[in-house]
Amino acid sequence: MKLTTLLLPALALLATLTGPLALAQGKPIRLIVPYAAGGPIDVTARVLAERVKDSLGTVIIENRPGAGGNIGADAVAKAAPDGLTIGIAATATHAINPWLYKAMPYNAATDFAAITQMLRVPNVLVMNADAAQRLKIGTLADLVAYAKANPDKLNYGSGGNGSAGHLAGEMFKKEAGISAVHIPFNGGNPAQLALLGGQVDFNFDNLATAAPNIRSGKLKAIAVTTLARSPALPEVPPMADTLKGFAIDTWWGLVAPAATPKDVVARLNQAFVAALNAPETKTRFAALLAEPVATSPEAFGAFMAAERAKYEPVVKASGATVD
Repeated sequence: MKLTTLLLPALALLATLTGPLALAQGKPIRLIVPYAAGGPIDVTARVLAERVKDSLGTVIIENRPGAGGNIGADAVAKAAPDGLTIGIAATATHAINPWLYKAMPYNAATDFAAITQMLRVPNVLVMNADAAQRLKIGTLADLVAYAKANPDKLNYGSGGNGSAGHLAGEMFKKEAGISAVHIPFNGGNPAQLALLGGQVDFNFDNLATAAPNIRSGKLKAIAVTTLARSPALPEVPPMADTLKGFAIDTWWGLVAPAATPKDVVARLNQAFVAALNAPETKTRFAALLAEPVATSPEAFGAFMAAERAKYEPVVKASGATVD
């Protein structure tokens, strides 16, 4: 029997164990972040890229912002499925945008292979501290009671129509059975400035963004939007304590093009899960008020599907659309 014949099974096994990543030794992995550099998603992606260099080699961050994250996500969807291009999937790109945009360049349900969830960041319902004191609102129950006793007198701000803050407000109104006028702003920062200036009554903000003003006493944290209390704000109860099952937070994770081989996805998952579970990573992310969430590819895929299902009726009820 020829030596090459004997070696064929061993070579096949090696290919199965290592996959295309090993066949392209020396080539860096490209991690596409569909948002601008410097934000929380970009920062956490860079932290993980540094931590996996020993197991995966060089990981280069490529920022491809635009169209609410759709441009970067589409670049991932259409990349070669060889494990050398991966990207960030976020609440907007994989749960909200499919219902918000009239025309999508990719299919969030079928064009991606889930690798692992990365992080979860709570959102928080905040009020201008002076306004909360004047209206005698200290809890979510107080806010709901005031809204019911004063129909259409409350308003809330957000970073724009279809933004996470807008949709959280719509969910709150529906679940609490109240009315409040939505005032969209051109971005999260203007919305927060409007709240600080007393132009709006309440906002749903990212905890990492709102935390400095909560700590300074300028904003009153009414409730967090996770099912359980946040370790970053343990004294603030979750909205679910008053509105059973209410949960809406910001998350992001890693995906690859849909046809990426399962063994390659498994290798990527193993490396990034180890990085997410490292104590040093948890410490870095805690400073951003972000909670690492390391999952299997199957669990992350199921989670994204559930999030799309959750946001579909919320987006449609809000009436928000983007051409």
